[in-house]
Amino acid sequence: MPIAQHPAGPVHYGRAGEGPGLVLVHGTGGDAATNWAHLVPGLADLRTVITPDYAGSGASADPGGELTLDLLAGQVAAAFEGPSDLVGFSLGAVVAAKLAAERPELVRRLILIAGWTHLADDRLELGLRTWARLARTDPESFAAYGPLVAFSPEFVRAAGTAALMGEAPPGTLRQIELDLKADVRDLLPKITAPTLVVGNTRDYLIPVEHARAMHAAIPGSEYAELDSGHVVLHERPAEITALIRGFLTRELPGES
Repeated sequence: MPIAQHPAGPVHYGRAGEGPGLVLVHGTGGDAATNWAHLVPGLADLRTVITPDYAGSGASADPGGELTLDLLAGQVAAAFEGPSDLVGFSLGAVVAAKLAAERPELVRRLILIAGWTHLADDRLELGLRTWARLARTDPESFAAYGPLVAFSPEFVRAAGTAALMGEAPPGTLRQIELDLKADVRDLLPKITAPTLVVGNTRDYLIPVEHARAMHAAIPGSEYAELDSGHVVLHERPAEITALIRGFLTRELPGES
């Protein structure tokens, strides 16, 4: 597994395919493998796919201290091998938005999936605080809560709870605590890369109106919705891969 250097410690990442770079950023409680490994083959014919693990996930250590968007965005940036397309899921979408706003020279096109702008309402806060409390105090209930908020009812019934429940990576609680304080409202209007925002109509963790708010705040962004729960990467893998491929390969206005 390749390693990028960052002041907080080495950043481990996956690398597959050939061509221009495509960086995929995972979400809270996941890592590069659990979020993206099954989708990489459907993208590696187009791009060199880079899948970093940020602090507390996968092989990348958590350096301790306050976990911040600055730290995670810096770790993701360290894995870039040159200007690249950037896709973020959930917390990864928030991290990717920050990186695109502050390092525009790195990001060619941007796709933000199931993200949010800030802790905008009581429903979002209640869901995240409950998730954090269970992670801190009750591992069994934490494992059960995940499928309830991460997937649509139909997907849970079809997959079975045993297939969807598991132990969280060590950094999960700290990542949820970052979810609660993340705020990119001031950064979103600064994004200049062509951007696609994707929301999920049956997202019970980050309700779809938060993705709509991201889209509204990013000048010139495009928007799409899928009939899915939060973890659309697993619930609708073919559809999300098609959206990513289509946006990366389509000629956009102003391009020759």
